[in-house]
Amino acid sequence: MSNIEVAPPPSPYGASTLTRVALIGAALVFALAVSALAGARYGALLLIGLGFGATLEGLRFGFAGPWRRMIVDRNPDGLLGHLLSIGLVALVAFPLLATHGQELIGAHAPIGFAMVGGAFVFGLSMQLVMGCGSGTLVNAGSGNPIGLLALPFFAIGSFLGAFNLIWWTNLGALPVIALDGTDGLILTLAGLAAVAALALWLAPPEHRRIQRRYVIAAVLLAGLAVLNLIVAGQPWGVVYGLGLWVAKGATSVGLPTEASAFWSLPPNQDRIAESLLTDVTSLTNLGIIAGAFLITAWRGGFAQKLPSYPAKAWASAIVAGLALGYSSRIAFGCNVGAFFSGISTGSLHGWAWFAAAFAGSAVGVKLRPKLGLGG
Repeated sequence: MSNIEVAPPPSPYGASTLTRVALIGAALVFALAVSALAGARYGALLLIGLGFGATLEGLRFGFAGPWRRMIVDRNPDGLLGHLLSIGLVALVAFPLLATHGQELIGAHAPIGFAMVGGAFVFGLSMQLVMGCGSGTLVNAGSGNPIGLLALPFFAIGSFLGAFNLIWWTNLGALPVIALDGTDGLILTLAGLAAVAALALWLAPPEHRRIQRRYVIAAVLLAGLAVLNLIVAGQPWGVVYGLGLWVAKGATSVGLPTEASAFWSLPPNQDRIAESLLTDVTSLTNLGIIAGAFLITAWRGGFAQKLPSYPAKAWASAIVAGLALGYSSRIAFGCNVGAFFSGISTGSLHGWAWFAAAFAGSAVGVKLRPKLGLGG
């Protein structure tokens, strides 16, 4: 079932001009409504999320697909785009964190047994559904049936992973180690350059380049990520917001979250009680879904027939969705929160996450044919 990773082709004519105007108007009204209800800062975060979703969907710039191409075809173009974008963010984030440490925080987390194992499972699972954290949001927004099915189970898995997070971290972890200052920035850029050089060395001559659209996407994502850091006060993330949605749902039906060492923490209880419109991660997540929806509708992509998948593929999407959510929570993030934001703000756990998740992806690629998901 190789077509699981390819979005249905858009209408050759795209949406009508009236529809496109209406889509832009609806996005602006959505952002203005959030600004009116919660404040201009939160309206701005929604617009940043819309930008993330529109860029990822509009330029077909995800994480699972490029990693798969590197593993299967030794084609590093998408991975080079990731490294470029991370490096651009680091160039701005390191000085910002050094001079505004009271207002801004980095995506810093400890390296531990659960973190490494969780990253490995996440890398494996994202190849099964061809979507990471942001990719699952984009796939759902663009109408991909596997993405639509995986997203709620991803959220449930994130909630459950957070429920047990303290237990997992108690298995053993190093102190948080973060690079900072000019030396930290130089080491980070050197590490990114070394990975890029290795990827190019492993690639055949015809693949030793990067597509223009990936360069454009890398620059746009870097700009949006820096804006997110400044406006939200923290780096771009995905996983916490998804778990929070389930935590709020559980509380609304009378299920206690106080039994969890994580969800019972006062800041988390406050977020459960407050509106989603004031949670920065939830807003950008909603924006990603809306941005992907806007681009797909703009192209007329919803006019296509839904593909049919074997039952084994649907079951795999459910299990992989749960695994994505759970593993990313105990690994302190997904491709966005750990790999992208972790490395770009100096956290060594981002590098450990990258190595473990890439190894897991290699296993996931081999599992796909056995689960009816194509080669």
